[in-house]
Amino acid sequence: MSDSPLDIRFLLLAAIVALSALLVWRWWHSIDRGSGEPLRPTPVQFLIGFVVNFFDTLGIGSLATTTTAFKALRMVPDERLPGTMIVGLTLCVATQALIFISKIEIDTTLLVLMIATALVGGWLGASVVSRLPRRPIQVGMGVALLMAALFMTVAQLNKMPVGGTALSLSGGPLFLALGVNFVLGALIMLGIGNYGPTFVLLSALGMDPRAAFPIMMGSGAFAALLGCLEFIKRRNQVNQPAIGLAVGGIPGVLVAALLITSLPIDLLRWLVIVVVVYAGFTMLRPARS
Repeated sequence: MSDSPLDIRFLLLAAIVALSALLVWRWWHSIDRGSGEPLRPTPVQFLIGFVVNFFDTLGIGSLATTTTAFKALRMVPDERLPGTMIVGLTLCVATQALIFISKIEIDTTLLVLMIATALVGGWLGASVVSRLPRRPIQVGMGVALLMAALFMTVAQLNKMPVGGTALSLSGGPLFLALGVNFVLGALIMLGIGNYGPTFVLLSALGMDPRAAFPIMMGSGAFAALLGCLEFIKRRNQVNQPAIGLAVGGIPGVLVAALLITSLPIDLLRWLVIVVVVYAGFTMLRPARS
């Protein structure tokens, strides 16, 4: 007898919890306590974690806003930004996935396939990005920020596809969605968030826009949970701000999940767009030198 949708969701949730525990264990054992590296986050780092993950749960995204904050405060070297963000934000994304996979209705077969392709893409992406020197990372993340700003602007102008009512895909649309999600899983490792592109893609294919939430957050969680193990293995993260993102971010996710239906965020989205565009150009400028 095949597993019921409820059983499959339970297995997905159990896998997220297990991979999160593995992440914490590997991260803890990767820290060189004899190096004198500070580990206790500052209040500012806690605040950054709370704010960016609060916005992330509302669909604004956290990679671009975290990059902006870290660049403005010169908190993390450019070449270690992807590793620090992915490691620090992954537990927060996992928390989002636990909430939305358990709460929003969607075809479980599609959900599993989309998560699987993003997971493979994230693993391959991490193995490449973790080896990149400073200049390619600056260029990649500069472009990532401008792409994020583009998707945010499209959403604000109400130009995104409104979507349909479908909760599943089949045939050509299914293969298209899987292929795109594979690429998005890899790009997550370069700091390009998958939320905006996933929302646009699934809406354009006629799906209920609400179905994008468990897909994009589940895909992001599994891709990041697997991919960040590669960053930890190579010690590509700066631990102090990464810990601040994780510890400050989880409460931000929980608060946003409670307020998501009532908080007015239109003005905040425009503000984020302006700041992200600025950060994108400031990332690209030194890369030209």
